[in-house]
Amino acid sequence: MSRIKSVVITPIAFRDPPLLNVSGIHEPWALRSIIEVITEDGQYGLSESYGDEQTLSELNKVAPKLEGLDVFQLNTLKAIVDEAVGGEDPDETGLELAPGTNKATTLPRIFAAFEVAFLDLMGKLTGRSVCDLLGGKVRDAVPFSAYLFYKYGEHKSLDDGWVDKWGEVITPEAVVREARQMIDEYGFQSIKLKGGVFEPEEELAAVRALKEAFPDHPLRIDPNGGWTVETTERLMPAMDGLLQYLEDPTPGKAGMGKVHETARMPLATNMCVIGFFDFPEAIRRQSVDVILSDHHYWGGLQATRDLARICETWGLGLSMHSNSHLGISLMAMTHAAAAIDNLTYACDTHYPWQEEEVIVGGKIAFENGSVRVPDAPGLGVELDRESLAVLARNYQECGIRSRNDVKEMQKYDPHWTGKSPRF
Repeated sequence: MSRIKSVVITPIAFRDPPLLNVSGIHEPWALRSIIEVITEDGQYGLSESYGDEQTLSELNKVAPKLEGLDVFQLNTLKAIVDEAVGGEDPDETGLELAPGTNKATTLPRIFAAFEVAFLDLMGKLTGRSVCDLLGGKVRDAVPFSAYLFYKYGEHKSLDDGWVDKWGEVITPEAVVREARQMIDEYGFQSIKLKGGVFEPEEELAAVRALKEAFPDHPLRIDPNGGWTVETTERLMPAMDGLLQYLEDPTPGKAGMGKVHETARMPLATNMCVIGFFDFPEAIRRQSVDVILSDHHYWGGLQATRDLARICETWGLGLSMHSNSHLGISLMAMTHAAAAIDNLTYACDTHYPWQEEEVIVGGKIAFENGSVRVPDAPGLGVELDRESLAVLARNYQECGIRSRNDVKEMQKYDPHWTGKSPRF
């Protein structure tokens, strides 16, 4: 039977290191939601999405309206999501994990959360992998990039003694150590540094140190819009020949277009092009060369495949953005990426930063920086009920309900505002 009997949405929280970014610092707990879509004969499909209060509220508006729906009816799912959450303006102060909180971004985000679970169920019902449902594999394994962060050694606000394994990283030497530790464990073949934290020249010194230590690894830096156009243009000669691409150096399509006029490397984004509605202006201004997709807010796995075709049409590169996530999300990314022939660059992932899991068997294995695409039906992962209960209890006890990097940073620096661009 392919009709839905019930939908269960479980908010969870898991440990997150004190990672620094242009807005501030990660809180001790990352929030996610686990979605289970259960059929009348007891089979279930899985998805993972954001776990802030706004997203949970929207997911719970949709969930009861799905009872009785055939899981193969994705067009009907889209109509239900539109009716349930499309008539209101979301709380502008709520979601900080995904770009934007207007209707144009809310509908794809909520649809995506359910679409993945529907596709997982379709795969289980037909005996085919999600990748097969998306057109079939064009690669057996999907490459990911080492995602480096500046970070503090421990959370100032945490009193239970938990400390991550990565140590303090605030110097170029420590960045290289962090990279070596991550590459030794996961085998990554390319490297990305989250910037916008320290003076740009200091961050570029870290990139040069990475280049010396890992000469064969393509390098990227992501200031998250933390540099002005003028700063970025001034730094261009220092970045010449150093980067595979430069991600979101300055805010907005207009600013990125201005930088593009003198850029000596491709410009990438997950900030100024976050939906199909952004393409006309971005193309007109020549704002970007590489789109970093994210099925969580682009509208799901099928929408990610559609995005790939648009990138191909306009001659744009394609990769994938990441936020703090667990294995269900990682596997959804892997299936989509495996079905896209013009995936140009290794994908981002926060997965090495997370210690906990909700899937049977624990953490997903990487081979030479890549995740193999399973041939099992659906996503190829199952829910570990005991682990889910632990992370659900974390959510109830952690006290965090919406991510706020600015507020967390104010515990270290009371004068912090999170203003961007910073430099």
